[in-house]
Amino acid sequence: MTHARAERAALSDLFLQVGPDAPTLCEGWTTFDLAAHLVLRERRPDAAGGIAIRRLAGRTAAVQESLKARYGYTGLVELVRSGPAGLYGLVPGLDRAVNTVELFVHHEDVRRAQPGWEPRELSPGFEELLWSRLRGLGRLLLRRSPVGVVLRRTGGPAGEGSRDVLLGGPRGGARVEVSGRPGELVLFCFGRQPYARVEPTGSPEAVARLRDASLGL
Repeated sequence: MTHARAERAALSDLFLQVGPDAPTLCEGWTTFDLAAHLVLRERRPDAAGGIAIRRLAGRTAAVQESLKARYGYTGLVELVRSGPAGLYGLVPGLDRAVNTVELFVHHEDVRRAQPGWEPRELSPGFEELLWSRLRGLGRLLLRRSPVGVVLRRTGGPAGEGSRDVLLGGPRGGARVEVSGRPGELVLFCFGRQPYARVEPTGSPEAVARLRDASLGL
């Protein structure tokens, strides 16, 4: 089983466990909304433009609501569990390449919105995959950072040293170093700063600006 499939299965189980009205870290969204978002993203690419383009957000929201009405909560969860259709099923490895990080982040969006959460212990292979993806996405995710950012991975294999450094944000001026396990750094860079277990180092003003910044896609 790929990490994408494992995250998909675990998130689907959690959706059923907490029910349709549970909170998530996606502002204003319940678990029902998040399940509909995932189905729309994977099965209705014709309506997904509003995820990234503000002027198309109205149509995306309308289709998302229609999916909720058509399938209901358990139906949407089963569609999430069964995996994406269309092109994803035709191109080997596309689900793994495109959806692994998305599913990890949204799994944590549900987990960390519930009381008493603690970070999961991720396998070394999964941490390596998340770090690899973050190294590729870092500049995009940090493009709105008001300060320069250095991401420093902790807990990696011995001897990696300076390989675990990634620059993002503006090159000049204030800079903050953010240290943490790969999964926590992914969540931080995807805009979940208050819920990511990381250690920021820098001036108090620069750290505060970074914590309040709108990061992510």
